[in-house]
Amino acid sequence: MPHIHEKIDYTADIMIVHDNRVLLRKHDKYGKWFMVGGHVELDEDPAHAAIREAKEEVGLDIVLVGEKPEISTAVYENIIPPRFMNRHHINEQHDHIAMVYFATSESDQVVAEGSDKSDDWRWLTESELDDPELALDELMKFYARTALAELA
Repeated sequence: MPHIHEKIDYTADIMIVHDNRVLLRKHDKYGKWFMVGGHVELDEDPAHAAIREAKEEVGLDIVLVGEKPEISTAVYENIIPPRFMNRHHINEQHDHIAMVYFATSESDQVVAEGSDKSDDWRWLTESELDDPELALDELMKFYARTALAELA
């Protein structure tokens, strides 16, 4: 989805774990390895955006990890909170606030179903995160290692 605000947008990013490995995708525009994820649309909450993005980008049904209070009211609906959040610059005029979710998947069969242009995906073990060929950002390694420690 394109940006919906000139200055800042919210995104839902997901570190998906399956069989002691995390899934990363090489971003077609930036040429770097990131988590699956994308913009939170105007009609959805971040948790639903995370589930939708995983299905669209990699064809996986995921289960978000986290606790939400079981009580809801006519006014409030609790959602699973992100594990981490960050703010990062896209360009001089635009930022993203990323809500980073951890999730599991029963399958590792990646099938891009949306209009995503990247077809370079990898399931990585903890030791593969330091592969110099991948040149992973330190924050991606931190998120991946944390997800593996908590979910593997």
